[in-house]
Amino acid sequence: MDPFVTSIIVFVLAIFVGFEVITKVPSTLHTPLMSGSNAISGITIVGALLCSFSPTFASFGVILGFLAIVFATINVVGGYVVTDRMLRMFKQKKG
Repeated sequence: MDPFVTSIIVFVLAIFVGFEVITKVPSTLHTPLMSGSNAISGITIVGALLCSFSPTFASFGVILGFLAIVFATINVVGGYVVTDRMLRMFKQKKG
C-alpha cells in the first residue's frame, strides 16, 4: 500500500478517535485537561518545526508542518489563557 494513503488513513482515524474521546469528557474536566494538552502541543510544535525545516520533505510537508505549528501554537496560548483565568478565580480578593 502507498505510504501516502496509509498516512491519510491514520490521520482520519486520529481525527475520529480524538473527537470521540473529547466529546466524552465531562465539562468539569476540560480546564485541567487543557493544561495537559499544552505539553502535547509543545511536542507537536517541536516536531512540526523539525519536519518543516527538513530538506527531505516536499513543499506539501512544509505546508502541513506550518499548519501544525499554527494550530498547536493557538492551542498552547489558549490553554495558558484558560488556565490563568481558572487560577485567578481561586485567588483571594484584596480589600
